[in-house]
Parts: sequence; structure tokens; C-alpha cells
Amino acid sequence: MKKIFNNSFYLLPLALLVGIFVRYSSHADINVRKIDPAEWSKQTQTPIDRTETKEAKKIKLALLLDTSGSMDGLIDQAKSQLWTIVNELAAAKCEGAKPEVQIALYEYGNDGLPASEGYIRLVTPLTNDLDKLSQDLFGLRTNGGSEFCGHVIQTACRQLDWSADGGDLQIIFIAGNEPFTQGSVNYQLACAEAKRKNIVVNTIFCGNFQEGMNTSWKSGADLTSGTYASIEQNSKTVFIPSPYDDKIDRLNTQLNNTYIEYGTEGVKKKEMQTRQDAESESYGAENKVNRAVSKSTHVYKNKSWDMVDAAEDKSFDVTKVTKDQLPDTMKTMTNDQKKTYVKQKTVEREKIKTEIQDLNKKRTEYLLAQKKDSKENMLDKSMINAIKTQAEKKKFTF
Repeated sequence: MKKIFNNSFYLLPLALLVGIFVRYSSHADINVRKIDPAEWSKQTQTPIDRTETKEAKKIKLALLLDTSGSMDGLIDQAKSQLWTIVNELAAAKCEGAKPEVQIALYEYGNDGLPASEGYIRLVTPLTNDLDKLSQDLFGLRTNGGSEFCGHVIQTACRQLDWSADGGDLQIIFIAGNEPFTQGSVNYQLACAEAKRKNIVVNTIFCGNFQEGMNTSWKSGADLTSGTYASIEQNSKTVFIPSPYDDKIDRLNTQLNNTYIEYGTEGVKKKEMQTRQDAESESYGAENKVNRAVSKSTHVYKNKSWDMVDAAEDKSFDVTKVTKDQLPDTMKTMTNDQKKTYVKQKTVEREKIKTEIQDLNKKRTEYLLAQKKDSKENMLDKSMINAIKTQAEKKKFTF
């Protein structure tokens, strides 16, 4: 009993000392670790690269073309000026980032279309597949008709995939030559719906400026703070050759050779690319050059059928593409060879695109010096002027 008592005598003070030490150490530790919340946030949060995480703004443009019997000139202007318009859109930036560009196409006022649907047809939904857009545009044919402007505007507002984000640039261009008031859908209600969805309606009357005003074309544009213009639809697009055209055209051929088709639609899509080169050239070699310039920009992408564009997404793995989905040149390649081949074509394409862009800068300067007296009352000029005016309000620059 005495031994146990003696041990307890020594253990009790020792326990007290340990408790005091632990308590003191705990307080000291808390004092050392106490950090201001703002400082703690700085130490623990991973810095965010806003340029990487911020979603790029979009330009969504719907072109509503009157394809009644008297509109052959308008359709010709659209076909011959598509790539000029695309190149202007490709030059846009918003807060330093290049926006995604999507374009839709409607035809209206054509007797060949169902009367029950207001003689309206969605030809191409909002898309960045510019070859498909070009093919659809070149497929338009005119044929008599009743032109219901309010109806087609309302249809475009409801049918297309518009953004809820008010920061995107969303524009409708409607062109025609009959009174804006025709049809069962009130154009004022249709334009009011567009405004609620952050869509600006621009009107282009094919004919005399005053006549367009008298037939409510300007009124339709005013309702959404859009732009009204009149054009001479039968005027032909005048292209001016430059000393740089031949070189750009040769580079375009080289550019086409960097596309690696894959998938069920790959071969057809690559053939379409070549056909649309030829379609553009049907309006002049200079128009084909305009298309080549478009193909050298960020707006011309073909991820659904081209491996080089598809490889921009980290999720794409060329080794996962089945043999039957590969082009003949890649069917016997090893996985490493496939990866190397795609990388080689990627480097080659970027080099060609840079060369085209450099030549186009010189070409643009040359054309500006030659086109001092060019016509302003054409489809492309009217559209580009309106786009730039409205883009500025959304903080887009060109």
C-alpha cells in the first residue's frame, strides 16, 4: 500500500503539469493558426484564369429572304456576298475574345411553300457549318408568292435556338419588296416578341427608299431599335481583282488537303467543301478568294467530320475512331502514326491559314484604295453597317 501511495504521490503532480502544458500548447497553436479570412482565401483558392473560364459571346444571325418571283437579284446578291459578310463577322471580338458565329436561313413568300405555314421555310437552323449554309443558300429558287413579314419574323423568333443571355449579339435581317403589313400575323406583335428575346430586327427593302418607308419597313426596324435600309436588288456584285488572289487561291487548295475526313459523313462533307469552293467561284474568282479567307478564320470549323478540328477538344481520341470510319490513308496506321499524322496536318493547316491572313491584309489595303466609289445600297453593305452599329452596343469591336 505504501508503494502504491508513493507512486500516486508522484503521478498526480506530473498529470497536472502535462495538462497545463497541453492547454498552453493548444492556445498557442490556435494563436499561430489564426488567419484573416481574406488572407486564408488567398492562400487556399486556386487562381482562376478568367480568359479560360469566361464563355465567349455569340453572334447569332438569321437571314430571312423573300424568294418570290421578283427576287432573283436579291438571292444573287446573297450568294455572291455571303463570304464578305462572314469575313466581317470573323473580325469581331468581345472583351478580347473571338465570338462564336452562328447563321440561320429562312425563305418566305414562295408559292412552292405550304400556304398553311405562311409560305415560310426554315432552310438552315442556326449553325456554324458554313458549307451547309452555303449549299442551302445556293439551292434557293424563286417562285411567285405572298410575302408575310410578320409571320416569318415570329416563326424565326420561336423556332430558332436564341440565347437567354442578353450579352450575345442576336440579329434578324429580313429582305423583301412587298408591304411589311401583309399576312395574318401583325408585324408589330412579332417585332415586340423579338425585342423581348433580345433580338434586333433589321429591315432591307428591295426598291425605293421612300416606298419602303411608306410600306412600314422602317417601322418594323424601329420597333426593336434596328436599322432600315433600301437596296437595288438587281445590281450585280462588282469584284475587283488584286495581285494577291492567285496566291490565296493556291493556298486554298493546300488548305483543303489538310482536312482529314472521318465518320459516316466525312467523305460527303469533304466533297461538299470542294463543291462550295466551286459555287463561290461561279460568281467570280475574287469571290472564291473571299471564301478562302473565311476558311482561314476561327468561324470556319468542321469538328463533326474533320479530325484536325475535332482534335481541338481534349475529349477527342483519334485512336478510338474505328477502322471503317477512317480515311483510306489511315486504315493501316498504328495508333502512334495516327496521332503524328493529325499533328502534322494541324501544323500544316495553321501555317497555311497564317499565310492567307497575311496576304489578305495586303489585299484588303489594295481593295480599299480601289473601291472609293463602290455602291453602298447593296445587301452586304447594308448588313455590315447594321451589324457593326448594333455590335458596338454589346461591347463588340471589329
